[in-house]
Amino acid sequence: MKPQIVTFLIKCPDQKGIIAKLTHFFYSEGFNIISSQQYTNTTSAKFFMRIRLAVDNSVLLSKEQLGESFSKLAEAYQITWSVDYGRKKQKVAIMVSHTSHNLYDLLHRHKEGKLNCDISMVVSNHEKLKPIAEMFGIPFYYKLVTRDTKEEQEKSLMELFDSASIDLIIMARYMQILSTGFIAHYENKIINIHHSFLPAFQGANPYKRAYERGVKIIGATAHYATEDLDEGPIIEQGVERVTHESTPTSLKKIGADIETLVLARAVNCHLNNQIIVDGNKAIVFPETGE
Repeated sequence: MKPQIVTFLIKCPDQKGIIAKLTHFFYSEGFNIISSQQYTNTTSAKFFMRIRLAVDNSVLLSKEQLGESFSKLAEAYQITWSVDYGRKKQKVAIMVSHTSHNLYDLLHRHKEGKLNCDISMVVSNHEKLKPIAEMFGIPFYYKLVTRDTKEEQEKSLMELFDSASIDLIIMARYMQILSTGFIAHYENKIINIHHSFLPAFQGANPYKRAYERGVKIIGATAHYATEDLDEGPIIEQGVERVTHESTPTSLKKIGADIETLVLARAVNCHLNNQIIVDGNKAIVFPETGE
């Protein structure tokens, strides 16, 4: 049986000896450190760490005792932290409207075992993409929204997500602006894909406006949703060169391919506990390959 893998994400003020203090703590708790990644932002004097630990299955791991012990260290060194014990797959909800390419790609990757999660549902304000969810055997929920019913619809969504214990919401081209209250309820748990290389060409019809500007590079951006539209912490971006011969239609096709790759990478980074959010910036540690 494989050993249990525990992942800590840590941020704190940079200070002398912090790595030694942390590694000694985990050693004294009986962990084997299988990878340790750290980054120091010298401008803000902040320290970030992603540390992966193995615990033998013969050892009884008490989450409560470990949390209590680490909290004492955290208080002494002003550490903000989170921990994943690696035994439970995250439950994911995908939100969509009309566009299918991101939804199809995510469901295909999930079916092939390339997303380490449980996609629990697909939710849409239209019924158009229901057949795709059904094709993959994923429950589909139709949640109509109008200007007059937006508050009621979001309340219904929150009840649905919370009752299913959803850990991550993916906006796979869900073309509705979420309220501040909704976003705050799922802080850093909503990933949005924007069909543009942010901050350029925000909002609707970015490919048309990119064409009109004669751009030479187009791209896509995956970020955490915040109350500031399309301005949340950026997780992943991708670009591709284009020419003056490109049309709005060809730009859109190229952009769709970039979107699927960028969104899948961002989702995997979140599921693999590779991200620490600091203000409006996402620190994304690369995969270690262990």
